[in-house]
Amino acid sequence: MENAATQPKTPTAIAFMKMHGAGNDFVIIDSRGRDAVVTSKLAQALGDRHRGTGFDQLAEIRDSQTADFALDFWNSDGSRAGACGNATRCVSDYMMNELGRDTLTLTTDRGTLHAIRQQDGRISVNMGHPQLDWSEVPLSHATDTLHLPLSGDPAAVGMGNPHCVFFVADAEAINLTTDGPAIEHHSLFPERTNVEYAHLIAPDHLRMRVWERGAGVTLACGSGTCATVVAAHLRGLTGRSVTVEADGGTLNVDWRDDGVWLIGPTAHIFNGTLTPAFLAAL
Repeated sequence: MENAATQPKTPTAIAFMKMHGAGNDFVIIDSRGRDAVVTSKLAQALGDRHRGTGFDQLAEIRDSQTADFALDFWNSDGSRAGACGNATRCVSDYMMNELGRDTLTLTTDRGTLHAIRQQDGRISVNMGHPQLDWSEVPLSHATDTLHLPLSGDPAAVGMGNPHCVFFVADAEAINLTTDGPAIEHHSLFPERTNVEYAHLIAPDHLRMRVWERGAGVTLACGSGTCATVVAAHLRGLTGRSVTVEADGGTLNVDWRDDGVWLIGPTAHIFNGTLTPAFLAAL
C-alpha cells in the first residue's frame, strides 16, 4: 500500500503516448531522468475509458543501470502487472527509434529481456523461460500444472504473470465476461490469474481469446499468447513455433532454448499531455 513516504510526487503535467500491439492498447509514460510518477490512483484514473484515456495496461519507462531502460506495468484497475509482452514490444519499438538501433535490452520484474526489430519491421522480445512449477505460477497448493483440478482441464503457466489456459472446441463460443472473472478470482490462484481460451487450427496455428487479470476482455495479450503456446506444446498439440490469432490481430511465438520469443506488430497512435486539473483531482 502506498503512503506519503513512498508515493511518487506527481508533476503538474505528464506527457504520455498511446500505443497498441494487435489491439492490446497501452498508455506509456517516459519517466527517465526523474522519479517514478505512476501511482495506483493515477493508473486507475487513466484506465477509465470515459474519464481518462483508457488502456489495457500502463507502462512507465524508467532509467536502468544495467540495461537500456526499465519498465513497470500497471493494469487498468490500478493493480500492478508483473509482465506485459505487447507493451514491452511497443516501448522497445519507440526506444529503438530514439536510439537508432535494432536491438536493445530492458529490465522488468522478469529480469533482463532482449528485444529485436525484425527485417519486416515487427518487434520481437524474449519473454524469458516459462514458470511451470506450481509455486512459481503461483498456485495455492501443489498440483499438476498441466492438468489443473478445474472443470475443463486447463493448464497453468507463469510468464511473469499467472495464466490459466483452456483448450476448447471453439474459442469464439466462450463468453469471456462470465467465464473469465470466475477463473480469475478462483481460490487456486492467490494472485488472481489471466485466463486464455484457445482452439487448434493446425499444429502451428492457434485461435486464442483472453480475459486479463485486472483489465477484463482485451483484444490480445502478449504474455498470455506465450503461455498458451507453451501449454499447447507441452500438451502435444503444437510445435514450439506457433502463429496465434487473437481478437485484435496476429502474433507469433517461438519457444527457443533461451526463452519464449513473442513477435508481432506495434503502432504508435498519438501523444498527449495530462492536464494539471486532471492530476490535481487524483
